[in-house]
Amino acid sequence: MAFTSAKRTISGRIRPRHMFLLDDSSIGDLSPKIDLITEKFTKPVVAPRISRSRLIEMLERSVSSGTSTIITGRAGSGKTALAVDFAQKCGRPVAWYKVDAPEADSRLFFHYLIGSIREQQRGFGCRALMPLIQQNMERIAWLTDAFVYELAEGKTAGPLLIVIEDLHLVFDSEWLVPFFSRLLPLLPRDVHVLITSRSLPPAPLWRMRSKQFLLVVEEETLAFTRAEAASLFESYGLSWEEANIALDHTHGRASALCEFAGFLRQSKIRPTLVSGSDGVSA
Repeated sequence: MAFTSAKRTISGRIRPRHMFLLDDSSIGDLSPKIDLITEKFTKPVVAPRISRSRLIEMLERSVSSGTSTIITGRAGSGKTALAVDFAQKCGRPVAWYKVDAPEADSRLFFHYLIGSIREQQRGFGCRALMPLIQQNMERIAWLTDAFVYELAEGKTAGPLLIVIEDLHLVFDSEWLVPFFSRLLPLLPRDVHVLITSRSLPPAPLWRMRSKQFLLVVEEETLAFTRAEAASLFESYGLSWEEANIALDHTHGRASALCEFAGFLRQSKIRPTLVSGSDGVSA
């Protein structure tokens, strides 16, 4: 593997000037060099303004009792903020993978998924996984079993949180349900998969909730409670009453609530600054 220079963006991610080079020379000519965008492996560094213990405790219970969690909701509902907050608090290495639409191509998806895990477990997948990906992607069951074996018994095996962000972008892929429906029940106890999505997962995955392999956190659960809204507004120096008004207008939607608080804070700061300026000039 080779890394090239990168710069940090305002959003907190890393914008690559070049690419991450995946080169599995240990398996000979089976695996060609593939350029992967390093930003897609980078966990956002900007933490949410407040940590919501109600949701963190829910994810902790999911890690203790199941193998996977899906956080689902529309844009701005707080999915990524919760995933980032939990990743910082979970006490284990975190492999982060931001999915984009081109990864509906199964080979590209698995190269990125493996690459994200290699950020935490160097050499992951070299011996068993890469030959299968290059030779026969149609044997999803074999690939899944090899993936699980690497996580459980490989030289780099250990506790891990795998975050797959925006998986909804490839929900229509034929390989997705066969892979995840086999993977999630077989995951080692010390490995947990956390998925974020703007839509509900395909029905076969959705039904895994009843088998206790999967916890689904829906948008209604992500909505701020009155106490959480009050804590958020307090961090902006705003009152409980203002938080209640904002909550009624935004229905607890995370991004809208934060925008409301930011607007109110600026509207209070601006008159103070103008007044202070007038006082100086006088």
